[in-house]
Amino acid sequence: MNKEQLGTILALLTAVVSGVAIPANKIFIVKMDPLVFTAVRAVIIGVVFLVVAYWQFGKNKKPKAKFISVNWKYLAGIAIIGGAIAFYLYFAGLKLTTAGHAAFLHKTLPLYTAILAYIFLKERITKKYAVAMLLMIVGSAAIYLSSILPTDLWMNPQLGDLLVITAAFLWAVENIISKKAMTSGENNFIVSFARMFFGGLILFGAIILLGKADALFTLTSQQMINLSVSTLLLLGYVFFYYWAIKLINVSKAAVLLLVAPVVSLVLGIMFLGEPSPVLQLLGSAIILIGAYLIVGLKSEQRGI
Repeated sequence: MNKEQLGTILALLTAVVSGVAIPANKIFIVKMDPLVFTAVRAVIIGVVFLVVAYWQFGKNKKPKAKFISVNWKYLAGIAIIGGAIAFYLYFAGLKLTTAGHAAFLHKTLPLYTAILAYIFLKERITKKYAVAMLLMIVGSAAIYLSSILPTDLWMNPQLGDLLVITAAFLWAVENIISKKAMTSGENNFIVSFARMFFGGLILFGAIILLGKADALFTLTSQQMINLSVSTLLLLGYVFFYYWAIKLINVSKAAVLLLVAPVVSLVLGIMFLGEPSPVLQLLGSAIILIGAYLIVGLKSEQRGI
């Protein structure tokens, strides 16, 4: 199996994990503060990736040299933008809208990523890639245009949708910084560690500043179980995705993630009783067609 095939498989595995995680997190977040929920998960996963990074460097017998050479400018940007702000906005939005809407609007990320990658990373956008991406964006737009009435589980869909879209754009910015860091020689596990651990510390700082520290000590046993499940899902997502973008174009990996909302939509309908208007179903079909076109494309750079 070559790098392109492995990277593509890893990106598709990320999509499946993401598709399951969104409706699961929708259930978990309803009765929790989004800031607390996000901070606890992030720090736990950050520690996991720190251990993995030290283990990997230990095999190479150069752990100290690797950490000394870390480009903290990149890692700080990754932590602040992707690990802290974007995560908080996303879960605040997920609490207000449906899992189906959040899943599809999150997957507008490839549009922002492809444009930014074209500008800053010199990644190439072929005609076939552009058609596939357009199909997937049209599918996402169809989901966005399907109206839903507020309920106890989705109290303010419009505001929630806006927060999710903003988070998606910030994650696209973070994807570009991450790819740049790894292209410059940084290890994908260190990038993942910085994103989650330092992002989590920033969120914990926000918890203290906003006077929400008591919420950390009043978590119920069920909430702790929910956090554990959500953390495992996020661990799988981060592990697969950052390994994928080390092997293939970040724009291709991001587009393959558009398979995830189809999984989320089906699970949301089955387990949360979410509405399934025709536009949602049509959008799902269009996204699957676009994803099929993307799988066989190779990662290419533009001539400089």
